[in-house]
Amino acid sequence: MKECTQCGKCCINYSDGGLTASEDDLDFWEAHRPHIYQYVKKDEIWFDPVTGQQLSFCPFLKKTEQSLYTCDIYHDRPEDCKFYPVTIYQMVQDECEMLEPRDLKNTKHAQIKLDILMEDSRPACS
Repeated sequence: MKECTQCGKCCINYSDGGLTASEDDLDFWEAHRPHIYQYVKKDEIWFDPVTGQQLSFCPFLKKTEQSLYTCDIYHDRPEDCKFYPVTIYQMVQDECEMLEPRDLKNTKHAQIKLDILMEDSRPACS
């Protein structure tokens, strides 16, 4: 498995209503990050603060001159974003550029590698 290439596919695929924010995310944004919270409507995220319409693209995803994607709220991003990717299958569906041919040949081994890679990003199992 390669390092993230910042292709933005994961962010683009889920930014138009496919993400949720936890109650903790919402409470934190409301109290400390009003520039993020303004895009929340009825506890759902990425709505235009003026029109109230669902955005088709995350307002904090930016494309650099090098055609890479960056997140303007990376440290305060929703938990859905922090936990992604969860499964190799999800990465295949999203055409994630981190996957290598050997990952696709042995998905069980690739899943183990992914779980180790993401262990600091995911919540502890109860």
